[in-house]
Order: sequence, then C-alpha cells, then structure tokens
Amino acid sequence: MAKKLAITLKRSMIGRPESQRVTLRTLGLRKREQTVVQQDNPAIRGMIAKVSHLVEVKEIEE
Repeated sequence: MAKKLAITLKRSMIGRPESQRVTLRTLGLRKREQTVVQQDNPAIRGMIAKVSHLVEVKEIEE
C-alpha cells in the first residue's frame, strides 16, 4: 500500500513571505485547520520542509 501524508495548516498565512504562500497553495491548503491528503514523495516532502513551521504532518496508510 502506498503511503500518504495528511497535511494540516496550523498557522495562518497572513504576514508570511509570498514564496511560503505559494508553497501552501500548491499543497492544496487555503484555510487554517484545513487538512489535505497528498502522496508521500520527495517533492511533497520538500514543500513540507519549506513550511514545516506552519503545518502538521501525519503519515497514513491507504
């Protein structure tokens, strides 16, 4: 089974640099406390690393 990541936006995008806002939008996050499920791959992991102070990540099996 493929691993997936549940990514939740925990902190607001207000006052963040534009590059971080674009990264969050690319991950599919628009609102605070919103959760999206993404495939676990190096590209997604890199985006998470860039905004790790704003999100919470959980690994899930599907």
